[in-house]
Amino acid sequence: MTGDKTDKKTKIIKTIRIDVDKCNGCRACEMICSAFHSTPKYSSNNPARSRIRIIREPLRDLYVPVYGGEYTVAECAGRDKYTIDGKEYDECSFCRASCPSRDEFKEPDSGLPLKCDMCEGEEEPLCVKWCMHDALILEEREEEAVEDPEEAELEDLEIGLESLADKFGMDKIMDAVARMNQKD
Repeated sequence: MTGDKTDKKTKIIKTIRIDVDKCNGCRACEMICSAFHSTPKYSSNNPARSRIRIIREPLRDLYVPVYGGEYTVAECAGRDKYTIDGKEYDECSFCRASCPSRDEFKEPDSGLPLKCDMCEGEEEPLCVKWCMHDALILEEREEEAVEDPEEAELEDLEIGLESLADKFGMDKIMDAVARMNQKD
């Protein structure tokens, strides 16, 4: 490879396969995720900060793990209902996106979107490691890298700033940045 942008590079894509039939709703995945992502690590446990949620309806024997995906600026138009094995489900319940119409996958204090990072720096996501019933399985595949990692980080930064601007307004964001610059 010459370092030319036209060279094809590959990267490992990690995903979590979910076997709904094996999940018993114990929520160990939520607990370890929230503890791992607390500051400092493992200092607290708040499932509202978890990047994985268990959709629970114990009376209907329904337990579905869903992990946080991309942030969307607008809510979707889909409000469909699905019937699976005689049970009716709301489409929004299984959505992985953080969007304006619901509080799922948003940091409770700041409102910033939460996205699963596969426990970056760990051998495997801790939710997979702590799942005693093998309902969560790590799968890896190799595919061609489409974007530069620095561009991906900038995109994540823009998403976070956009979310803050939506919540607090651009003037407050600019004031906070100005105050931070004065400290330097």
